[in-house]
Amino acid sequence: MKKPIQLLMLVLAYSVCVIANAQVQMNFKFDTPYGNNAAVGKFVAINGAKIYYEEYGKGEPLLLIHGNSGSIKSMGNQIDYFKSKYRVIAVDSRGQGKSELKTDSLTYVQITKDMEALVNHLKLDSISIIGWSDGGIVGLQMGISGKSKIKKIVTMGANLRPDSTAVNSWAIKEVLNMRKVVFSKIKEKDTSENWLLLKQLTGLVVDQPNIPAKDLSKIKAKVLVVGGDKDVIKNEHTVEIFENLSKAQLCILPGETHFAPASSPEVFNAVANKFLSEPFKRPDSDFTKWEK
Repeated sequence: MKKPIQLLMLVLAYSVCVIANAQVQMNFKFDTPYGNNAAVGKFVAINGAKIYYEEYGKGEPLLLIHGNSGSIKSMGNQIDYFKSKYRVIAVDSRGQGKSELKTDSLTYVQITKDMEALVNHLKLDSISIIGWSDGGIVGLQMGISGKSKIKKIVTMGANLRPDSTAVNSWAIKEVLNMRKVVFSKIKEKDTSENWLLLKQLTGLVVDQPNIPAKDLSKIKAKVLVVGGDKDVIKNEHTVEIFENLSKAQLCILPGETHFAPASSPEVFNAVANKFLSEPFKRPDSDFTKWEK
């Protein structure tokens, strides 16, 4: 992999496949070839593109949605853990993994529509979702849309907008620099990488999402809002998301980063499992309301 692409995947902090010279070590070694499992992998034609997904386990449906530049394999730690508890459905988002792009203007709205179409294709009466980074954004947008019946959403490292009120400024600066590299390579007609795809993937995080905080009130599902205390997303923005949800819990993981689902899967999975498996509660510390 070329250095510019390594840097892109690192500084976006939405990719979960490659980190060069980073402080965080992630696990992507599994006994099962997640993302490339011919025994279970399927393609379905959705909204003009072939979308790839894999299913594992039995029980209530649990949809896993990976981050920018990732794939099903990015969620391998979650598949490994949850496949004994749920019917896990892991998807390659449009233009990533094995799924086709078939657009020159990739948006979170389009990816959301793809996920909703897959839910309909599989005839799922209701689902829960674990979304990481871009996947967390899509999970929230699916909740806002209301076109799928969603019980619970775990959203990790998501943001509502791409500016410095939500995302740490160092990440914004670096991804803008990398977009310049991408544009330059396209202008040079360089063929060493799929620069047109990278243009769209960088466009996702530079210009999107643009979700009004008030729209979160439309979400009927229970939501667990998760972030690392040294995330790419600012802690105050993660709290903002939580505060604008009517039925939500908040978890800022201590000593963790944006990459916790792969760097500390035992921690992340335990937190997610507790939320998914137990009845939702949001007790209040206001003792003046307590019965005497």
